[in-house]
Amino acid sequence: MSQFARSRRWFARWLPLAVGALLCAQATASELRDIRVWDGPQNTRVVFDLSGASEHTLFTLDNPERVVIDLRGVQESRVASPELAAEGVVRSVRSARQPDGRLRVVLDLARSAKASSFALAPQADYGHRVVVDLESSRSGSAPATQTAAANPAPEGPDPAAPASRLEQKDIVIAIDAGHGGEDPGASGPSGLREKDVVLAIARKLADMVDDEPGFRAVMIRKGDYYLGLRERVSAAREAEADLFVSLHANAFTDSRVRGSAVYTLSPSGASSEQARWLAQRENAADLVGGVDLASKEDTLAHVLLDISQSAAIEASVDAGKRVLESIGKLNQLQRGEVQRAGFMVLKAPDIPSMLVETAFITNPGEERKLGTDAFQRRIAQSIFNGVRGYFTNYRPLRYVDGSGPTQASAEPRRHRVERGDTLSELAQRYSTDSGRLRNVNDLDDDVLRVGQVLRIP
Repeated sequence: MSQFARSRRWFARWLPLAVGALLCAQATASELRDIRVWDGPQNTRVVFDLSGASEHTLFTLDNPERVVIDLRGVQESRVASPELAAEGVVRSVRSARQPDGRLRVVLDLARSAKASSFALAPQADYGHRVVVDLESSRSGSAPATQTAAANPAPEGPDPAAPASRLEQKDIVIAIDAGHGGEDPGASGPSGLREKDVVLAIARKLADMVDDEPGFRAVMIRKGDYYLGLRERVSAAREAEADLFVSLHANAFTDSRVRGSAVYTLSPSGASSEQARWLAQRENAADLVGGVDLASKEDTLAHVLLDISQSAAIEASVDAGKRVLESIGKLNQLQRGEVQRAGFMVLKAPDIPSMLVETAFITNPGEERKLGTDAFQRRIAQSIFNGVRGYFTNYRPLRYVDGSGPTQASAEPRRHRVERGDTLSELAQRYSTDSGRLRNVNDLDDDVLRVGQVLRIP
């Protein structure tokens, strides 16, 4: 047999197998189906929705600022779309196929950002995802050494300082709309999403709080973006909140289950958080009720933290009972008493905190109610009635006209914005950080207006 005949015979035998393998590889290749951008106060999150798993690599470039993501085995792309609007630090998105088959996606940035990425396996309504977090320099803080130098601590009390006195302060309510952004929470039978419902209720509740003389609302999550659980607690503490209320909509596999509930921190949750604070106090220099634990001996630090946390839990239960009783006039309750759980958002050691499950979004009847403006307003009013009832008997005080025992209790300074002022420059001038200035003044970004009056923490 000639060489040519043998070659034809070899191709006839193996070519169908090779073609089949190629077609199989193409059929199982991942497809980039969508790209979503979420902007939050601390970072911008970019999510790539894939039909299957894909390895990826990430690197950054400057002049101009860019983040490059290489996706392996991705056959198609819908990234290069003019409809994708700029969001957060992301100015535009473009893509190109590399010679080796990789899909290269380039995020053009409006400013420098620290980039990190990770992959997520399918979960609930989502398939495979690659997530890129862009931490913008807008959330940077003043160096610790600079802050320390600007705040030298006196060796003892100033005998010439005026005597302190206590007076009433505005009651600050931190309102936390659960979930957000890439985390939609639970979904109802008709597709209503928990993150959307609780944000709508949170906004109504905030309006009611702000309309009440002597009260002030701080929205922890103001839009549809992801916010870490500890970030939510930190934001409430930075705002010097007197009460933290986290809003959720419950879910269960049995669609017949319905009702509202209020949770406060469980003893086990308190114990684990106490251990964490004590372990980290040297590095974090966390404050508990205005007391710096880092400077205390182990036994004393443990006692101080235990006193602060016990008082916060006791106040949480008191406020929670009032809110539960108020909601019970509107909707069926899961139980007649406040329940205990180890939810992360309830673990601030010096702020009374509660988590409100407004209703079961997986119950068709309660989902319909949750989707209406009328019920959202009524549930918000019920929560506020309970909160207001609690503060009728307890009014937070602060020290003024002197060196009170804590920095948090001092009368806040104020600054009127002048032409040329920037948030970062003001943070440096007053020995604080830009993130705290934004939270205390409820700012969405770093833009300042001439004549605007800022509270300086």
